[in-house]
Amino acid sequence: MAALMTPGTGAPPAPGDFSGEGSQGLPDPSPEPKQLPELIRMKRDGGRLSEADIRGFVAAVVNGSAQGAQIGAMLMAIRLRGMDLEETSVLTQALAQSGQQLEWPEAWRQQLVDKHSTGGVGDKVSLVLAPALAACGCKVPMISGRGLGHTGGTLDKLESIPGFNVIQSPEQMQVLLDQAGCCIVGQSEQLVPADGILYAARDVTATVDSLPLITGDLTPWPASACSQAPDLQTQVKGLSLGVTRHLTVCPPTPITRCLTTTMWGGLILNPPASILSKKLVEGLSALVVDVKFGGAAVFPNQEQARELAKTLVGVGASLGLRVAAALTAMDKPLGRCVGHALEVEEALLCMDGAGPPDLRDLVTTLGGALLWLSGHAGTQAQGAARVAAALDDGSALGRFERMLAAQGVDPGLARALCSGSPAERRQLLPRAREQEELLAPADGTVELVRALPLALVLHELGAGRSRAGEPLRLGVGAELLVDVGQRLRRGTPWLRVHRDGPALSGPQSRALQEALVLSDRAPFAAPSPFAELVLPPQQ
Repeated sequence: MAALMTPGTGAPPAPGDFSGEGSQGLPDPSPEPKQLPELIRMKRDGGRLSEADIRGFVAAVVNGSAQGAQIGAMLMAIRLRGMDLEETSVLTQALAQSGQQLEWPEAWRQQLVDKHSTGGVGDKVSLVLAPALAACGCKVPMISGRGLGHTGGTLDKLESIPGFNVIQSPEQMQVLLDQAGCCIVGQSEQLVPADGILYAARDVTATVDSLPLITGDLTPWPASACSQAPDLQTQVKGLSLGVTRHLTVCPPTPITRCLTTTMWGGLILNPPASILSKKLVEGLSALVVDVKFGGAAVFPNQEQARELAKTLVGVGASLGLRVAAALTAMDKPLGRCVGHALEVEEALLCMDGAGPPDLRDLVTTLGGALLWLSGHAGTQAQGAARVAAALDDGSALGRFERMLAAQGVDPGLARALCSGSPAERRQLLPRAREQEELLAPADGTVELVRALPLALVLHELGAGRSRAGEPLRLGVGAELLVDVGQRLRRGTPWLRVHRDGPALSGPQSRALQEALVLSDRAPFAAPSPFAELVLPPQQ
């Protein structure tokens, strides 16, 4: 369990430690800026960096005076020596202030909310949640990302809609929020440029797993994939069984436990400063982070995921940002569809008031937490009910249509997508050339459909990218034809693969068949992916 540091010991924090609340705190800012070699030496030897030190380093990164070798050396020093909570908070602020700041009308102050996820297989929550929150009276300036793995990120999914433009200036973002109540855009050189530079440097200096830099944006490279695709990075998440719902309240003290910085089978982590810096720029009143755990997630168990959740909540609180972290299970794909265009179709189905129960449950749970935290609902349950109503009455779908049109989609196409039947929508989005169904090899009850092997095969088929800039096959994907807990008879189709190339190879078919886990027990109701909510102090 958590172990408090002895005040005044002056001992350097262990790697990844956020507990350094000793009586000395941060040293006073130096009257004269220190040179970069001196800052690197100080952190290398276990010293704490002052606010002036950290801001000086970030400024040098942005203005180009810091050499690549110096940036790498500082990142490695931070990786090995760690940063305490105050250093991490200052770094987060410095990154956020390294570019243009997003400024909104004063009347929007309590309306601004956002959500971030650690990423995964079939995760299309953002596509549904942003317009649903807008329909509930919120403003959602979502700065999202692309995938560097099997199925891509939120921006890639939205770009499967012809004409959708993720590049928007801060001024355009304000217009979008005024017109639609939400926007989903990519990071630009105008916003948080220092983070973009450090992100690229971490990727080539073996420092991406540094928790002081970690924010919750996690890109796992599962150990089981290393031998099959050593150059493959994937982002995975899913649904595990038997989780228990409860709440955890993060105490109003700095994080007091050293978080391990060991890489899980080669997992690549983005740093707390990186993601929170982007969210600080957004000027939010509340943020919820969806932290995944399970067989297809970065964290194999709920306990390890909870440590990151507490760190995010604690750093957010120190910066005046109300952050809650939801722990959600991730062994199977979220929903029934995986792949860019297929996930857009399923998101639209959810906004029709239908769609898979696990997707709807997660959207309403995360949305309910945000409405509660931002003061738009008296309780989390009341907030969840409001989000559910927005899905059922068509108001979320209406906001989604407005967002599409405002971000470059032809208004006629936006209208057709949001008013058409599932079959009509499929004609309007990219489609793969061929479909292939897999049959159940035996009778049994579906215990699980493992997300990771499904994701790896789809990556091979073109649904993901191995390096930035690679084109994607937006119609490639898979549809689950069965639900967890359902009784299945041998020979029944359980998976439909959408592919552009030739038939599945023998290894691909075997990998997919092994993803289906059957048992002899009676049919059962699949559990919700939501497990736990870590709350900010005094909430």
